[in-house]
Amino acid sequence: MKIKSFRHFRTRFLIFLAVLGPGIITANVDNDAGGIYTYSVAGAKYGLSLIWTLIPITIALIIVQEMVGRMGVVTGKGLADLIREEYGLRTTFILMVLLIITDLGNTVSEFAGLASGTSVFHMSRFVAVPLGAIFVWLLVVKGSYRYVEKIFLAACVIYIAYPISCFLSHPDWPTALWSTVKPSFQFTGGYLYMVIGLVGTTIAPWMQFYLQSAVVEKGVKIKEYIYSRLDVIVGCIITDVVAFFIIVACAATIYLTGHRDIKDAGDAAMALRPLAGHAASALFAVGLCNASLFSACILPLATAYYVCEGLGLESGINKRFKEAPAFYWLYTSLIFLGMLAVLLLSESQQVPIILLSQVANGILLPFVVIFMLQLTNREDVMGAYRNSRFFNIIAWVTCIVMMVLTAMLAVSSLFPGKVPG
Repeated sequence: MKIKSFRHFRTRFLIFLAVLGPGIITANVDNDAGGIYTYSVAGAKYGLSLIWTLIPITIALIIVQEMVGRMGVVTGKGLADLIREEYGLRTTFILMVLLIITDLGNTVSEFAGLASGTSVFHMSRFVAVPLGAIFVWLLVVKGSYRYVEKIFLAACVIYIAYPISCFLSHPDWPTALWSTVKPSFQFTGGYLYMVIGLVGTTIAPWMQFYLQSAVVEKGVKIKEYIYSRLDVIVGCIITDVVAFFIIVACAATIYLTGHRDIKDAGDAAMALRPLAGHAASALFAVGLCNASLFSACILPLATAYYVCEGLGLESGINKRFKEAPAFYWLYTSLIFLGMLAVLLLSESQQVPIILLSQVANGILLPFVVIFMLQLTNREDVMGAYRNSRFFNIIAWVTCIVMMVLTAMLAVSSLFPGKVPG
């Protein structure tokens, strides 16, 4: 009996390992250079007052990611492909253009993060950024899907640098844990901007397109989806646990010094040095470099996937360059332009692009989620795998909250003092 149970468990575990990848990779790319900078600013500028947002953000992330993963398994099509089929080329084209602009800003932030991280080790951005661009281009263009996926999964492990760095910062753990479960809110433009940025960097629109495309390309079957769902849930939890440690580390060090303005995530790493030691600073920088390279691969790749799907063009890293030229040229162009921007723009010019790209993610998110909700509730598309009432409630609440926050941000920016508080 025990042998039979062990064999059953082993079989299920091996299936999970076979399906493992898209969910964990997609969620961990959330903690990219822009995300790390956003979390660092949240902790450095506002201490622990924003950390409570991670709980509702994690719940919303799991719901949203599960929806697209399920859609990919049931339909065998990417999200952009479904939007084009159901809503027409014009709607899809407008959405793709907006997402390309946002993702270009995100790609700039990845290479800016690489430059920032390597600067901690006294490496010039004029050396680090071109080398990083060449590495990520060769990895995707020359590698197969399974090879690239293994590299990405290995990169996920390096995020352990942030929890270690946080522990070396010696935070006040009881206060940090209490702040996580005790909501607090400030009705100011800066605070609202950071909340939208936190949501935008954690539940980014590009993620939905990439995850669904990755599930489709991996060939996950409906009978295997229970394991794919677990992959999604584990990935979402891990990414926000990492975010928690980044915020706590910066709140325990930079915020307490009173010098709360940091221009990039590398600044956060440097600021940890006199307060938490060289090891914490180095680990934070290593995590930043890893996250930047990791995300510099995924973000342009995600963009190339959904744009080509939306326009009905061939896509996929299992195809050769000549089989999917538009896919590879778009991927190459985003990497080149992102690299060029970091080489030509000063650090002070890059910072607004990084934060604005995260906020733009938050503003665009409701529109993408609305498309997803309409598709996942259609019986002719999803059959018996339509959304439950619980999923619909969480997804709609996410949309409404983001719209309200965006409206409040606009009011507080245009009419200072008119937002109640």
